[in-house]
Amino acid sequence: MRSRILLFLLTAVLTVANASAQGPIVIKFSHVVAADTPKGKAAVRFKELAEKTTGGRVRVEVYPNSMLYKDKEELEALQLGAVQMLAPSLAKFGPFGIKEFELFDLPYIFPSRDVLYRVTQGPIGRELFRKLESKGITGLAYWDNGFKVMSANRPLRMPADFQGLRMRIQSSKVLDAQMRTLGALPQAMAFSEVYDALRNGIVDGTENPPSNLYTQKMYEVQKHVTVSNHGYLGYAVIVNKKFWDGLPGDIRSALEAAMQEATRYANTIAQQENDAALQAVRRSGKTEVHVLNDKEMAAWREALLPVQRDLESRIGRDLLSSVNKEIANSRR
Repeated sequence: MRSRILLFLLTAVLTVANASAQGPIVIKFSHVVAADTPKGKAAVRFKELAEKTTGGRVRVEVYPNSMLYKDKEELEALQLGAVQMLAPSLAKFGPFGIKEFELFDLPYIFPSRDVLYRVTQGPIGRELFRKLESKGITGLAYWDNGFKVMSANRPLRMPADFQGLRMRIQSSKVLDAQMRTLGALPQAMAFSEVYDALRNGIVDGTENPPSNLYTQKMYEVQKHVTVSNHGYLGYAVIVNKKFWDGLPGDIRSALEAAMQEATRYANTIAQQENDAALQAVRRSGKTEVHVLNDKEMAAWREALLPVQRDLESRIGRDLLSSVNKEIANSRR
């Protein structure tokens, strides 16, 4: 894998050298989801805005659906400069050595989008991005993809229904603990491998926002979906720090403005895209959609409460305290 990255890196170096004298600056923007998801659409919107606001001095090449790199490869590729921009899920940064980002994986940590945006768009979000700089990464924006549903080939109405199921997760200590607390067997694997794993029975179920479930056609191999909204899935748009710092100041300012507008777009469409995807799953007739009632929701919350307590020291008590203050402020 490293040799493939080094080949891309050599190409990137030659591209930058040629671009400085002959043509536009090229930004390779790689991500792992489909082009018609909220993240995929926001990446294209950024491309359009960036190229327009720079008057063609920048060209953004978007590579969706793991065309270049899978989950575990893309961060290394960014650090090496083989790609310049990514939008990995926030869960990717825990295994990368920045455990504070595992905050976003905690079940039922955000009672509303208002609290979520207070965190991502305020001092907490900025401080988390500062922790990336020592890894050679600059954080630009947080993109929303909403809250997750659970899927499996049997109904998941109560915590006991998870007993013994092999559930695919992203590589995250929090998500691992979440599934074990429910009695399931967590299986970490790359996003690009999930559909085949579900189809072939390697795993029994998974968790995703509806837009990912639908665009990756996972619903075709899952008989039941539960609208649990138990966890959040968001993305950090990040760039190679050396590349970013080396851009001409006016180019960087134009790209920052393009990113701000693309972020507003991403966060606006997330909910409507997920609502539309869930309706499409219902209409397919392939999957039965369950919505938790108040009693069932209370049981889920109670069952998952220990996850936050058990991982408090790993994520950081001060960080969790800051989030709880934002929750309190939102209720005033």
